[in-house]
Order: sequence, then C-alpha cells, then structure tokens
Amino acid sequence: MPFTVRLAQISPVLGDVPANLDRHLELIGRAQADGVDLIVFPEMSLCGYHVRDLASEVALRRDSSELGAIAAAADGVSAVVGFVEELPGYELCVAAGYFEAGGLRHVHHKVYLPTYGMFDEQRYFANGSRIRAFESRLGPIGLLICEDVWHPSAPMIAAHDGAHVLVVIANSPARGPREGSWDTEQAYAGMLRTYAELFGCFVVFVNRVGYEDGVHFWGGSRVISPDGDVLTEAPLTEEVCVEAALDLEHVRRARIATPLLADENLDLTIRELTRIRDERTRP
Repeated sequence: MPFTVRLAQISPVLGDVPANLDRHLELIGRAQADGVDLIVFPEMSLCGYHVRDLASEVALRRDSSELGAIAAAADGVSAVVGFVEELPGYELCVAAGYFEAGGLRHVHHKVYLPTYGMFDEQRYFANGSRIRAFESRLGPIGLLICEDVWHPSAPMIAAHDGAHVLVVIANSPARGPREGSWDTEQAYAGMLRTYAELFGCFVVFVNRVGYEDGVHFWGGSRVISPDGDVLTEAPLTEEVCVEAALDLEHVRRARIATPLLADENLDLTIRELTRIRDERTRP
C-alpha cells in the first residue's frame, strides 16, 4: 500500500532541546492532521550539530521525558528523529530513532564518525556497532546517518538485511561552491541515486539547513525511487517541508527487473573481506 513521507528540512537551535522538542511536536502534530504516514527530521534535530562539550547536557536516555513526548505524539503518524543518546555505560552516540504507534521502535547509532577537516565527532561520541533493517507498519526500513552513506558497505548491509526504504538523516555542510550548488550536494545526489538503483530501494534523505558556528548547511532533502528518479526535492538552504508518495510495489518490480541483490555472492564478499582484514592486521 502506498504511503506518504514528509521531509522536515529544518534549522535546529543549537543546544536548546526544549525549543527543538516543541518544534518537533508541532510538526509531528501537523503531519498527523494532514494524513501523512511518516515524517523525517535531520540528524541531531533535537539539539543541533556543533554541541561539542554540551554533548552530555543535550544527551537523552531512552526513558527520558523528551523521547516519551515524541513517542506519544507519534501515534497516528510515524517519525524519524535525530538526537544524542546516552547509553547505560555513559557513552554518547549520535542516534536516529524511529517512533511509531506511541513508542520508540528502533534506534540506529551512527557507525562512521568523521574526524577530519572540519569534523571532530570522535572526540565526543562513541561509534555505533551494528546496522539493522527493521519492520515497521509501512514496510522494512533501514536507518543511516550522514557519514554512514559515504561508506558503501553501510547501505549494502541495510539492503541485504531487508530494507525496502533507506532513510538517511544528515548534517551536511555546504562545501566547494558551484554555480547554484555545492560539491557536497552534487556528491550526495550521485551517491544516493546510485544506492537507490543498485539496491532497488527508495532512499529518503533529510538534511538540515541554516547556519551554526559559521557553518552553512545546504538542505536539498529528497526522495529517490528504485529507478533513480527524484520524486521530490526540497530547495537548497530553505526551511521547508516537502512530501512524496512511496509504493513498495515499486521495489518489487525493480528487484525483479534488475536482481542485483539476489545475484550478490555474499559468501565471496565475506570471504574476501575477511582475508583483506586479516592480511591488514597480521603482524
């Protein structure tokens, strides 16, 4: 059955979880009133990106009142929200939570934390250690966060684990200006379309906008079909919500017509990657 996804391309307030929570609840309520099935927010949408030493102050445990409020709001509508999660051992992880039917149904921790150039995420956060697809009322979904998709293994694992929809939330800064665009936007456009076509799945990408500590975030949120077509695309740099209708029958048709997932030799892939890993780590 087709369903509607709304991309909430917003500019979170740095470090202000209460203000950001109010905005989330407003937009989730509006999405439910409009009959939207799924609303997706950017990476770290509850706290902003450059939290640095504020990380422990904005971090939320799964039993927090803030996540409880989002869960309660996500009753007739599902929601993907970005936040910093505090684990029982006090590690802090960049997290994407999937809320549905009044509960937090799945959490993905960002596996790849960029720590180069302008990025220093490993100073403040712990790496995620797994990638899992999960069942939802809308179908099988995989969650990934920003840098994860710069590593082709991440979407490949999610797709082979059963995901029909890859939801990618991001805090991607504008770098490498072009006429009317940026190098980062062009890179994401190519990567996301490639993954959609290679894995025969929908890709839902939501990036933030606005300025934070002098860094400009470009937006450009979009939905890409299993054929590589852009079904909807948000304007660059603007706070806006856009929508698209997804029909998972499209995934079935794409994977039958071009059975790349089915033809993948996972035994060979695992064997050769294991060999490469062992050779690299051998004394």
